[in-house]
Amino acid sequence: MTSFFILLLFGCLTGVTTVLFGFGGGFVTVPVVYGLWSVTARSGADAMHVAVATSTAVMVVNSVFATLTQWRQSRLRREYLWPLAAFVTAGAVAGAFAATRIGDTALRVLFAAYLLVTIADSLLRKGFLSVPQTSEPRPLSRPARTLGGVGIGAVAACLGVGGSVMTVPILRRRGLPMAEATAMANPLSVPVAVVGTAVYALAAPALQARAGRLGYVDLLACAALLGGSLPTIALTRRIAARVADRVHSVAYVVLLVTVLLVMLATGT
Repeated sequence: MTSFFILLLFGCLTGVTTVLFGFGGGFVTVPVVYGLWSVTARSGADAMHVAVATSTAVMVVNSVFATLTQWRQSRLRREYLWPLAAFVTAGAVAGAFAATRIGDTALRVLFAAYLLVTIADSLLRKGFLSVPQTSEPRPLSRPARTLGGVGIGAVAACLGVGGSVMTVPILRRRGLPMAEATAMANPLSVPVAVVGTAVYALAAPALQARAGRLGYVDLLACAALLGGSLPTIALTRRIAARVADRVHSVAYVVLLVTVLLVMLATGT
């Protein structure tokens, strides 16, 4: 019961990050599920794989729900979603299969390294923390839509984080406000989450099957996380538009730094 309430609480945080940052939950759910699985499972077997798989399953529901919310509020712009979403899907297939063949320790290191690179890129390169108010958003280049889309899908599915941590910086540097960039991260996370969940659900060896698991996906953890996230998404859906752009972008980086520090402190 203690684990259930911890997951429910962090599910609420997942809902907030889904609305404000387009994360879909990955950067919250992966460290939390990893920590709980390491403690409760025998020898922490497959803890990181279970955490990544469970994160993708939670993202399916969170991202779809948040996408519908953003669509109703007219925050989605088709020209930035298609054909980028198709290339993200293609990359997600490769990334999800790659993750099932990477060792647990290597997957943890890659997750932390991905966070570190993203934080450095956001802080050191111009165009993320602030966008000139007078600038007009620019369309995505063909390489960004094709090669960039494949790369986003591959990395996101492999690490269970959705595509937001790559798509939001890309869209910011095209001149979009944070509210719009994070809103469009949700529909771009849907194909990553669907592909990743399908692969992880079928990938775990039969001998490792446990009650409450579908492949690597922990169904009980999913239920607890969604129990907290879905009501929170509904309650906080109007917040993003009211947050100042500069505050929004800084908060995005602060959250990534916090997750990285938590991971390093817990040995994730």
